[in-house]
Amino acid sequence: MTRFSELMAGQTLLPIIQADTPEQGVQIAKAMANAGLTLVEVVLRTEASIEALKAIKAQVPELKVGAGTVINTDILEQALEAGSDFIVTPAVSPALLEALAKCNVPVLPGVSNTGDILMALEYGFEEQKLFPASLAGGAPFVSAVSSVFRAVSFCPTGGVSESNKMDYLSLNNVFAVGGTWIAKKEWVEQENWQAITDSCIQALK
Repeated sequence: MTRFSELMAGQTLLPIIQADTPEQGVQIAKAMANAGLTLVEVVLRTEASIEALKAIKAQVPELKVGAGTVINTDILEQALEAGSDFIVTPAVSPALLEALAKCNVPVLPGVSNTGDILMALEYGFEEQKLFPASLAGGAPFVSAVSSVFRAVSFCPTGGVSESNKMDYLSLNNVFAVGGTWIAKKEWVEQENWQAITDSCIQALK
């Protein structure tokens, strides 16, 4: 099984797309691809999310496109049927982890405390998403658990921004950070796709 970090191929930003329509999703994805990004996460938080994911895969084929906000096996099945290149969850449970462990695509399970980290590790997941990172203890928490969970590396999301991303990326057990700051809601509403491209370029520096 390909590790999630291998799929990212050195990209340290996990850009999150939240779209109200498939067309909107495609425009956001194109703006991100123009910045040199090769992988994006579509969060399944709106009625149009699955269709947006399919549309991005069809119209922006150079991108690897995965599904986020996968909270149960029904959504997992929908995401995989839509052709998701990877799966990201905001939280974990034994039932969800059991299903995730059988996936044939890379998975980034969401954890928020040491119990979650241990449970995900028991199912074989050495790469995990810390969410919501800022409320779960931030960079000090990630640093503190490094000596206990030496095999685990993290992609913190939730409260991560341009101003604090290096607090996380400077840690040895962080391989990437995720966030929505690179595609602000007002830019999407204004169809200011160039602002998204510029923000992504800045975030990759």
